[in-house]
Amino acid sequence: MKHTYQRTLTACYTGYVVQAIANNFVPLLFLTFHNTYHISMGRITMLITINFLVQLLIDALSAGFIDRIGYRASMILAHGTAAAGLVFLTFLPSILPDPYLGLILSVMTYAVGGGLLEVLLSPVVEALPTENKEKSMSLLHSFYCWGAVAVVLLSTIFFAVFGLEYWRVMALLWALIPLYNLFVFRKVPLCPLVPDEEEGLPVTSLIRMPAFWILMIVMTCAGASEQSVSQWASTFAEQGLGVSKSIGDLAGPMLFSVCMGTSRLIYGLYGEKMNLNKAMIASGILCIFSYCMISLSPVPSLSLIGCGICGFSVGIMWPGAFSIAAAVLKGGGTTLFAFMALAGDLGCSSGPTFVGLIAEHFAGNLKVGILNAGIFPFLLMLGILLVQKVHRNTASRVHS
Repeated sequence: MKHTYQRTLTACYTGYVVQAIANNFVPLLFLTFHNTYHISMGRITMLITINFLVQLLIDALSAGFIDRIGYRASMILAHGTAAAGLVFLTFLPSILPDPYLGLILSVMTYAVGGGLLEVLLSPVVEALPTENKEKSMSLLHSFYCWGAVAVVLLSTIFFAVFGLEYWRVMALLWALIPLYNLFVFRKVPLCPLVPDEEEGLPVTSLIRMPAFWILMIVMTCAGASEQSVSQWASTFAEQGLGVSKSIGDLAGPMLFSVCMGTSRLIYGLYGEKMNLNKAMIASGILCIFSYCMISLSPVPSLSLIGCGICGFSVGIMWPGAFSIAAAVLKGGGTTLFAFMALAGDLGCSSGPTFVGLIAEHFAGNLKVGILNAGIFPFLLMLGILLVQKVHRNTASRVHS
């Protein structure tokens, strides 16, 4: 690969760090916002829902306007809004009559950037002239994990050294990363997702293909398998380590992210030696095992270890689903990746909700909820097998 395309790839890696900043920095400040602006914790935690809903909306709308304005302009817009949202945090809540409105506007602004990046980064990497697409995709998605770990670690160290009262400085420092990457994307070369000599699949053709709907289910289950445990990781850290909630919030999600990032890194480095479909099936089996370990272990510390194993098992599910979709549904273009991102985000919201509803039905027993979430990796494995069968049948009809 040419040196210039390597710079494009590096910029995409940084793009996932930007998304990690957008999703993980503000939750570290919830208690600070509560004390500074006298906003109830219930209203503050709604910021997570607002962030997610905006990203979901962007997933749904992006296919149309990304192709119209182009990938470069969309990348610049994504990084610009991500940086602007972080900068807005430092002054909008202070100057508006209602500080909560300032927080909402800030979150909505960087959520636009986060949603766009989720749709843009995978197809840009998929279009680059790399020899092993699955390997590049897994390595790309690992940077979200490392970005999440970096945001938590570096922000915590900064607050410990300088004090929480300087959180606005930290927000501005994080804003420098999307601002820098914005200028990088003004120059780096980008490749068309659908080659000029090929015709892209229209939406009507895409939604008539059985493999498309199977892959949408696979992607939904990938998001649900991941978030069903990661959203509860801090709880297991508190119970398993016997630590405070603040330490649990750091230890649980960080353990999960490190294990998930390690899984993606391993596949990113050695992916050409593995069969992606078999790796996805193995991940599903390991995920179900981890759910059983979390739910059935009588020892809390083993449940925490189960969270780490779960993080490792779900690592390649999301990028793997993207890679399989790109290989099976050639010519799907931006529309395909937007639909896949939408399905993944739906899974990310439905997984924890499913676990919570089951737990509530069983008198708040979280372990029962997670045990029942095993349906998600099971359906993912079934979907992978069905896609292989449908793809083989389609290929045989084409060649006959």
